[in-house]
Amino acid sequence: MKDKEISDYYDATFDRDVRSDLQQAIKLVYEPKIAIDCGCGAGRDIEYLLDHGFVVHAFDIETDSIVRCKKRFDGKDNVFLSQDGFNSFSYPHSSLVLADASLFFCPEGEFNEVWSKINKSLSPGGVFVGSFLGPGDTMANPGYRKELFWPDVLVFNEVELRSKFNKFEIINWTEHNLDGTTEQGRLHHWHIFSIIAKKI
Repeated sequence: MKDKEISDYYDATFDRDVRSDLQQAIKLVYEPKIAIDCGCGAGRDIEYLLDHGFVVHAFDIETDSIVRCKKRFDGKDNVFLSQDGFNSFSYPHSSLVLADASLFFCPEGEFNEVWSKINKSLSPGGVFVGSFLGPGDTMANPGYRKELFWPDVLVFNEVELRSKFNKFEIINWTEHNLDGTTEQGRLHHWHIFSIIAKKI
């Protein structure tokens, strides 16, 4: 995705509605309320978590994201921001890990290590809430114009994905398989697994 498209995406999602999965997930979290936002974008979910009493550690690989979030949360002492990728981020102990439409872009060869880090960061009873790309998604199609969004995406089928959650109690598992549009207005077929799970 080009810099302008990234910037346009952040503009479009600055005040978007918070997804229902996150609203449900925070009700499952006990003290201390410490969240990690993986791929924080324009910071809408950070703001929501702060409003619900969380300390938030957030990262994104994009410079524009971190610049925007530093401005948005200037003076907040319960937000910790860093420009990092999934594998370079230092995951603190947490009670909630949020990865909304971000692990799509974790390099395939790094995922197992990243997933291990996420698991280790979550305290027993901690909650993971996030989404994964399914094989029917437009971005998973070999003929997709990768220059429009991202050169490589991480794809799981349901069997593969369920095996990653063998140390979790599944609270909610929803498979979305529908036509729609991207934030940039492009036609897109979405195939996404949205998951809320509690670490055993």
